[in-house]
Parts: sequence; C-alpha cells; structure tokens
Amino acid sequence: MALKLHVIICSTRPGRVGPAVGHWFNEYASQHSEFDVTLIDLADYNLPLYDEAHHPVTTIYEKAHTKAWSASVATADAYVFVTPEYNFGPPPSFVNALNFVYKEWNYKPCGFVSYGGVSGGLRAVQMEKQLVTTLKMMPMVEGVAMPMVATLFDEHKQLQPTEPIIHSAGVMLKELHRWTVALKTMRD
Repeated sequence: MALKLHVIICSTRPGRVGPAVGHWFNEYASQHSEFDVTLIDLADYNLPLYDEAHHPVTTIYEKAHTKAWSASVATADAYVFVTPEYNFGPPPSFVNALNFVYKEWNYKPCGFVSYGGVSGGLRAVQMEKQLVTTLKMMPMVEGVAMPMVATLFDEHKQLQPTEPIIHSAGVMLKELHRWTVALKTMRD
C-alpha cells in the first residue's frame, strides 16, 4: 500500500495564488515521488474559528466540519503545506486548521512549499515549523521557496517554476518519504 501524502493549500482568501502553486506541486509530487498524492484545499472545508466544546486531544467532535477535517487529516501519512506569508507569519486559516485536531497529526512528517515576495514565505515557514512540532509532527529541513511568486506566472496565468524550485521539490520529497517510512512504524 502506497504512503499517502496530502498537499494542503493553506490560504483561503479570495484572489490567492495558493491553488496554482498547490496544483503545480501536487502534479510534480504525483509524477516524481513514491506517494499516493491528494490535493486538499482548506477553503473547501470552510472551518470557522475553533468552535468545538472539547479539547482536540479528546477527539470528541460535535461539528460536521470538524469531523470532515479530522477524517481528511487522519488518512494521510505525510503532509506538504502550501503556504503564503502574511505579515511575516502564517495565514490564520492554517493556524486554525492545525488547532482543530491533534492526534490526527501525531508522528507524521511535513514539508513546506512557501511563496510570497522577496522572502518567498520563509519567515512564515519558520513559525509554522514551531507550531507543527507541538502537534508531534516532524518538519523537514528541506523545503521549496518561491520568492517573488508573481513573476513566476506566464501570460496564461500558469505557474512556471524555475529549475532551483523544481530541484528543491525533488529533494524535499525524497527526504519526506524517508521520514514517512520511519515514522509509520511509530503509528503502527
């Protein structure tokens, strides 16, 4: 059985470029990795600010949106978060989605594909790595950064990643697969 990778688009705002970046990475990972890859868009879950009565560690979920999100997160063996940088930090939609569940994230590795202006989203990723470790996830050192992302689109609004971006995607996926195999033994 193939290991399952969820590529999660973390921005939910109108006008976002996250779907274009997410679709590119999802396609790349589907063709160049050993994972069974699924693209997940947080916007499709329409999660409100955390609204469950019980702490996520209990896994007592009352709301349909939480149950759906829990089921999605639980089915993956690893994650790649496609994330922009908002004011040097992560998008609130991503932080909220992390906080909705707990055990479903435990002992799974994650990577980051970040995008933005001159920093390429790297400042957000530094904060996000701290957040995911409190959920017992293992963030990869390797990552994919897309600085000045607006310049990477052609006249048809198709993302045209540079060779260093493509190379970093391959390197991250290989490392993510190693960690996924290793951490699966902790969950079995």
